[in-house]
Amino acid sequence: MCGIVGGVTQRNVLGILVEGLKRLEYRGYDSAGVALVEPDGELSVRKALGKVSELEKELAADPTRGNLGIAHTRWATHGKPSQSNAHPHHSDHIAIVHNGIIENHETLRSQLMAMGYEFNSETDTEVIAHLLHHNYKAEQDIFKSLQATVSQLEGAYGIAVISSHEPERLVAARSGSPLVLGIGIEENFLASDTMALRQVTDRFVYLEEGDMVDVHRETYSILDKSGSAVERDITRIAEVDEVVDKGHYRHFMQKEIFEQARVIRHTLQGRVGQNRVLEQVFGIKAPDIFDKVQRVQIIACGTSYHSGLVCKYWLEDWAGIPCDIEVASEYRYRKVVVSPGTLFVTISQSGETADTLAALRLAKELDYLASLTICNVPNSSLARESDLVFMTNAGPEIGVASTKAFTTQLVSLQLLTIVLGRRSGITEAKEKEMVQALHTLPKLCEEVLALDPDVLEMSEHFSEKHHALFLGRGPQYPVAMEGALKLKEISYIHAESYPAGELKHGPLALVDADMPVVAVAPNNELLEKLKSNLEEVQARGGVLYVFADKAAGFSNNGATKVINLPHVPTSLEPIIYTIPLQLLSYHVAVLKGTDVDQPRNLAKSVTVE
Repeated sequence: MCGIVGGVTQRNVLGILVEGLKRLEYRGYDSAGVALVEPDGELSVRKALGKVSELEKELAADPTRGNLGIAHTRWATHGKPSQSNAHPHHSDHIAIVHNGIIENHETLRSQLMAMGYEFNSETDTEVIAHLLHHNYKAEQDIFKSLQATVSQLEGAYGIAVISSHEPERLVAARSGSPLVLGIGIEENFLASDTMALRQVTDRFVYLEEGDMVDVHRETYSILDKSGSAVERDITRIAEVDEVVDKGHYRHFMQKEIFEQARVIRHTLQGRVGQNRVLEQVFGIKAPDIFDKVQRVQIIACGTSYHSGLVCKYWLEDWAGIPCDIEVASEYRYRKVVVSPGTLFVTISQSGETADTLAALRLAKELDYLASLTICNVPNSSLARESDLVFMTNAGPEIGVASTKAFTTQLVSLQLLTIVLGRRSGITEAKEKEMVQALHTLPKLCEEVLALDPDVLEMSEHFSEKHHALFLGRGPQYPVAMEGALKLKEISYIHAESYPAGELKHGPLALVDADMPVVAVAPNNELLEKLKSNLEEVQARGGVLYVFADKAAGFSNNGATKVINLPHVPTSLEPIIYTIPLQLLSYHVAVLKGTDVDQPRNLAKSVTVE
């Protein structure tokens, strides 16, 4: 969600901070700002509503410089998007940036107002700034002041702080919101994401839950949640820094849709042989754990939740293993009964999704067999805190609306289904059949992506619509859910999804000539059932938009628009049929002129509850 960048250097840090903010733009935000301690010792704060480019204009009109600074991109949680609500917030000589939510901010605000502090924003963050200032009066040390301050905070936070009274010191604290320390040469940095700092270093220290860090140019020290000094491993990110560039594509989302054939190869590479999944890729302890699995509990949010729903069909159908799936934010707030031998599986693109991470921490207190995360970001909190980790290898996904992360999650979950299923319902012959199908998947993706001109033509029928209905049966129902989510996320068209068999139980009342009905129709055992459901739509004057197997028997006419897909193995249908729905939502959004990569009100990495 929000992005933090900070640095203490021997050069002007402003350019590094602004570049870091640009590299975090994909996370979603509504305002941006920087605070620096200038060479004359004055605290300088610049903020702007809107894009980082607006902040650059502000800096060009009113320049600043310094060797110590912090910067932030904000996504509104407390208070509307505005320049006054933008970060950094300051209280006299102290400036802070903050990710997360302070749950007791109203109580603290009242106490601070009684002390005479005046508030210029509606945010919970300004409470922290004034509280730091109050504690500094007693401590006269910015790090000790931060210790005193966080002891009074309830909620989740990643906080970075500077003071013009201590112009060579950057301090920070992490609880429930990620922070990483970047190690340079005679300079050090902080950020909420390594991507923000890849232009200046390849060495990072991942701060753990409850850590506080005191950063100077040439040294740093870390205290853990108990207040004890600790050393954390330095991780060197050795791979080439992927350039965050759209290339010849108009938007990152479009680029990421078309990358799917390539990144799926990366997901499979080294994980499957010619006929078999290599089980050890789930971790050295995986075989022993998987031998004991009797049930699977999946926890996820948003798009990742949809991939988990598909996996539920796979696990129960192919592997004969009971599977429960729940939205993380609901799981956290109810009493949970854990069956013996249950594997706890989290799914997250970022590995920092707040509700999913909190659910994992709750699960550790319960009687689960073990935890596994399916994740796209190495060294993320979920990856570090789970017993087993499987990386999807999708590469950086910049567009807020997830595309390649979803399909690589499905591939990863299918590999999990196979290795668990070989202990129950999946024979050696069946595994060979499924693995060989996976080998064909990248090529099938390329064939479907070649249908892009046809999907563009279909999208023109949606540009003036306000509502849409998505239908599927079996594992295609979660695919329909994902298609509806994509359309609403980036085109702002209200879209709902239903199992096709549910039409007559209510949704059919919505169907008329102005309600597009989108259906996914692979040629499988549920095809005839689906056709019967779709005839109900036509009988009510509805217009159908069908993505169908070329042998499914659909034809274009006035009431039915069809795009024929290649025939694919049943095991690959949810993955393949997702892609044209992504293309549809993309083209509709472009026609409507919305901000495709950064849709309103949304953020890429949801690191607050």
